[in-house]
Amino acid sequence: MTGFGKAERLNDTRKMTVEIRTLNSRQADYTIKIPGAWKDRELEIRNEILGSLQRGKIELLITVEETADELMPQMNQTAIKSYYNQLADISAQYNIPMPPDILNSIIRLPDILSLERQSPDENEWQVLLECIREALRMANDFREQEGQALMKDMLKRIKLIEAYLIDVEKIEPQRIEYIKSRLQQNLVEFVGENNVDKNRFEQELIYYLDKISITEEKVRLRNHCSYFISTMDEGDGTGKKLGFIVQEIGREINTIGSKANNAEMQIIVIKMKDELEKIREQLQNIL
Repeated sequence: MTGFGKAERLNDTRKMTVEIRTLNSRQADYTIKIPGAWKDRELEIRNEILGSLQRGKIELLITVEETADELMPQMNQTAIKSYYNQLADISAQYNIPMPPDILNSIIRLPDILSLERQSPDENEWQVLLECIREALRMANDFREQEGQALMKDMLKRIKLIEAYLIDVEKIEPQRIEYIKSRLQQNLVEFVGENNVDKNRFEQELIYYLDKISITEEKVRLRNHCSYFISTMDEGDGTGKKLGFIVQEIGREINTIGSKANNAEMQIIVIKMKDELEKIREQLQNIL
């Protein structure tokens, strides 16, 4: 599920920024980018992520900006002395006088100035840890808001499926009468009206209508839709369960379609399948 969180902390020596981005994924896939000074804390950072974000493609980026007071330049006196001695030897060997501003030239050479950085201590780690936790909370809040929108959309589509089921029930009496009339007409055309055994015809008709009855499918479909709605209210970790319920809903809709023998009912079944497919797509983003 998509999510984003960003938090910052500033202490006496460093400004720490934590950014977390998440995308939908069936597994937990972590990418952690942290400064080298914090590499020894990577396992703890992973545990924080695992405890907060159950799954998804998760990218965590930590950046640290050093403050100006800490980054005071330090002169490498050993390098200065080495450069001076080498230049003095060259001057004596080739009889070239040493310039009076030789020091200005030396300090421009490589490795003369360095920026001394202090290693992070336990107090800074606690500051960074709280920053990570805040970013994780923000990412979870972002994902929860998106989840609420997805749930609202799926609820609307389940309600549509229930409404289409009512439309199916309205058509069903006409469907039965049409099937009965068509069978009787075909029988008369093939064997003649006088040769039709009405009692036998009624028996066969009852048997056939029982085979294409969708009463059980309607009951199960309505129950599955109600169960889907109640399961949505259970909270976290319902994604897989909702997926199983959707499979059962699809099975009942398919059976109704195979038994329909009615063009108008088939159109309604297609509409139900369309709504169910959209629910399946949304479920890919639900934990």
